[in-house]
Amino acid sequence: MDHTTDHTAPDRTPQPPPLEGITVVGVEQAVAAPFATRQLADLGARVIKVERPDGGDFARAYDTSVRGLASHFVWANRGKESLALDLKDPRGRELLEQLLSGADVFVQNLAQGAAARLGLDAASLCARHPRLVAVDISGYGADGPYAHKRAYDMLVQCEAGLVSLTGTPEAPAKAGIPAADIAAAMYAFSGVLAALLRRGTTGRGGPVEVTMLDALAEWLGHPLYFGMYGGTPPARTGVAHAVIAPYNAYPTADGQPVLLSVQNDREWGRLARQVLGRPELADDPAFATNVARTGNRDKTDRVVGEALAGMAVEEAVRRLEEAGIACARLNGVTELAGHPQFAARDRWREVGSPVGPLRALLPPITLPGSAGPELGNVPALGEHTDALLSALGLTSERIAALRRDGVIA
Repeated sequence: MDHTTDHTAPDRTPQPPPLEGITVVGVEQAVAAPFATRQLADLGARVIKVERPDGGDFARAYDTSVRGLASHFVWANRGKESLALDLKDPRGRELLEQLLSGADVFVQNLAQGAAARLGLDAASLCARHPRLVAVDISGYGADGPYAHKRAYDMLVQCEAGLVSLTGTPEAPAKAGIPAADIAAAMYAFSGVLAALLRRGTTGRGGPVEVTMLDALAEWLGHPLYFGMYGGTPPARTGVAHAVIAPYNAYPTADGQPVLLSVQNDREWGRLARQVLGRPELADDPAFATNVARTGNRDKTDRVVGEALAGMAVEEAVRRLEEAGIACARLNGVTELAGHPQFAARDRWREVGSPVGPLRALLPPITLPGSAGPELGNVPALGEHTDALLSALGLTSERIAALRRDGVIA
């Protein structure tokens, strides 16, 4: 038997980004499609963003909070090349068709019916370009009574029932983030990855369809089943929990609330003894079980709140953690931006933009052994138009003529 040991050192050369070599074209606006294609850019894809010459993606004008740039646009559009192209002009559509002949993925979230009128719906594109993965993102889908209904994020949150679940018993509230847009974006992102994997074995791309209503309804699976089979929908409880107590935010001596969650009766015993200083409550029939505590929610919240109100936030968090009780500070976005966990894990980078360097968080997907993501810049409108059209073989004279005619910017 050969007992020779292989002393060959493992190859530690970083692997390339997983989507290196993939070209994505997005006729996109607002959040859903741009956020989906930004995920692809973060994984190494080349993303070409096609925008209207007269102002571009309307999300560019939502606000001016990021040194004059719009916060939505900065968030959803780093790492892209901007091509300002009028798709209503036949010359613009011809140029887009040339671009698509060398692309791997196409994503659009135009108003329902607009892409089809331009011949840019997924089915039509895949018939012309069999290897292309083409994604249609819409509010409600291509058919049905809601097909042509306007589908802004807040409206879909309402139609999907999310708003009915969010807020206080007195008043519903929409989510503080564009949840319907983000849900659709992430299913479009994963749909593209699945379709590219299938293309690797079949050689064919194909259409991908994602609707905001479908995506958000999937996220509401727990309350949907609770309501369908439990007879009543979950109650709105603010930051409390409908079926667990204590599970709420409680003020501390210095005013900063702490949210804590007791998941079982053993944890309640530890909370009573080690944090509240009330060991008798561990076995008190009014508090000993979660059923009892939720039935006596007001009393439960009162005894917890009274104890934490006498502690500074740091002491409250320390004692809760020492007792093994899940807890969190009730941070705002300012605290999130300075969160110590991001600093400890080196999660911040800088990206370029038309107004200079901006902070950007690394994408949530980490692939150990791969080259770290190169976070691209936030593009100015039409910043890459000339370079992209030159690469298609257009002369400088033709590019200038198209610009004079308003076909490009």
